Order: sequence, then structure tokens, then C-alpha cells
Amino acid sequence: MIDPSPVVDLIDAFRRSKVMFVALSMGVFERLYQDSVDVATLAAELDANADALERLLDGCVGLGLLQKRGGAYTNAPIADVYLRRDSPDTLSGYIRYSDAALYKMWGNLEQAVREGHHQWKETFGGDGPLFSHFFKNEESKRDFLAGMNGFGMLSSPAVVAAFDLGKFRRLVDLGGATGHLPIAACERYPQLRAAVFDLPTVISVAREYIAKSPASSRIDAIPGDFFADPLPPADLYALGRILHDWSEDKIRALLRKVFDALPSGGALLIFEKLLSEDKSGPTHGHLQSLNMLVCTEGKERTLGEYATLLREAGFSDLSGKHTGKPVDAVLAVKR
Repeated sequence: MIDPSPVVDLIDAFRRSKVMFVALSMGVFERLYQDSVDVATLAAELDANADALERLLDGCVGLGLLQKRGGAYTNAPIADVYLRRDSPDTLSGYIRYSDAALYKMWGNLEQAVREGHHQWKETFGGDGPLFSHFFKNEESKRDFLAGMNGFGMLSSPAVVAAFDLGKFRRLVDLGGATGHLPIAACERYPQLRAAVFDLPTVISVAREYIAKSPASSRIDAIPGDFFADPLPPADLYALGRILHDWSEDKIRALLRKVFDALPSGGALLIFEKLLSEDKSGPTHGHLQSLNMLVCTEGKERTLGEYATLLREAGFSDLSGKHTGKPVDAVLAVKR
């Protein structure tokens, strides 16, 4: 008999996600930080049915997110690090966004596959700029950026170590959000100065994150739109989890703009999840590409597909490396 486990596991997969989403939304992980609480107490504090809450908490124990001793619950270490809003490594903002937006849009995946476009209008009833949903108010903006920072902290140190960037003097991260990539780069390369270039509404938050780094004196935060505004001067630009958002026409325009702004010998560092050349993996890349289908204009690509776009823009010296992290690295040099 063929093992049904992969199918059964997929039947359960969305249930596991939703358990974490709801526990985070209800404030479970905030309340159980450095404290051990019984169900009755927690149910009264969270305005929840005690029996139903116990089932949710036990589900979190089974998932490794909580610990249970003598009928009382407390956070597992992984919850303290990644599921609390106040943790410097938190992913809570992106989890809330996944619950409020992505979970709903993925309900329209079949329609997206049939029609070939994102599902913002079908899900939320309006076209709006892609990122306006993230920044609809100060709280949602900070939540989303904190989530992006958490993901960035998982990958950026490996990205800046993937290639020797020691010869470069000025890095500008286009659409760099909280500055996790420039921070990682400047902390690794003492000769490097860097800047985040992002929308004005993002820059105020970026400055707060940059100020916490020991390399903060070498990192600037510059407001601007990389599609509409001139790019700040640099001999190394970075584009991280940007190109996968956009159509190939917009990517071509942006890559040509970067190429034209670079001096000879300058380079572009791209960090995205790379699909294998035959697109047989990795699974995370497949799922992220489908995520781009339901919520953006873009998709994930192979190194060969990025190489084609980069050569069209004028780059000639290209290399890519798998980092073992959520994103991989590509370096393209202008000769």
C-alpha cells in the first residue's frame, strides 16, 4: 500500500497554520512570556471559552509553540523569539499579515490559476496600490515591517557572506525596508558605507532599526521611490525580495536604471529564492511563487531567468549562490 502520509499531512497543513495564527491574534504568546498560566485564568483574561481555549492551547503544545506543566501553560523558546511582538527577531507582523490577507487571498487560488492575475480585488473589493494594504495605518505598517525585518534577519547575514563584498565602498539597498541588509553588510565589512532607499513612510521606521546597530554611523536612510526617483549614488546596489513582486516589463526598466547608475566595476546584489533550472524545486520556492500569483504581479525565477534579464540590462559577469536560508543570492557586475 502506498503511504498516505503526505496527503494526510497536507489535509492538516492549513489547520496547523490557523492554530498559530489565532493564538497569536488572541495575544496568547504575549501573555505567556515568562509566565505560567492555567486555562481558567487565561480564558477570563482573553474573554474566551475555557474548553475551547484549552483545545487551542493543547494544539499549540503539540505544535511545539507552548509547554504544559501541571495544567499550566507557558511559551516554548521558539515562541518567545519569533511570536512575540517585542522580540527583536519577531515574525509576528508577517504572521498577522498572512492571517488577515494572504490566508484569504489563497482562498481564491483556483481563480488566480485560471485567470493568471492577483486576487486583491476579488478578495478585498478594491484595486488599490499593492502595498497600500500593508500601510493602511501606523500599526499595520509597523507590524508588516517588523515581520519583514524578522525574515530579513534570518537571511541577510548569509546573503552578504555569499560573495566577497570587500572591494565595494557604498551600498544602497533599494526598497530596503528596515535596513536589515545594510546593517548585516556594514557589520561584516568595516570599509563599507550604506543606505536604505525606500518610501518616506518606511524611512522613519528604518531609522529606528538602524540606530540599534553598532554600524549605525555608516548607514543612512534616504526617502524615495526607486521606480520614479533618481537613485542615490553607489558602487553596489541591492534588491531583496523586490523583483519577485513585479512584471518583467517593470523589472527590465528597474534593472536598466540600476545599470545606468552604476560605475564600471559596480555591481547589483539580488536576493530572492531561486528555483532549480528545471523548476522541480525547492517546494518553498514553488509556494512562494504561487503566493506572488495571488498577491502581486510577479513570480519566483530560476538563476537562468534572472541571468537573461540581467544580460538584457547590460550586466555581463553573473553568479548565483544558494544560502540555505529563505532567500538566495545573485551578484551581477557591470563591466
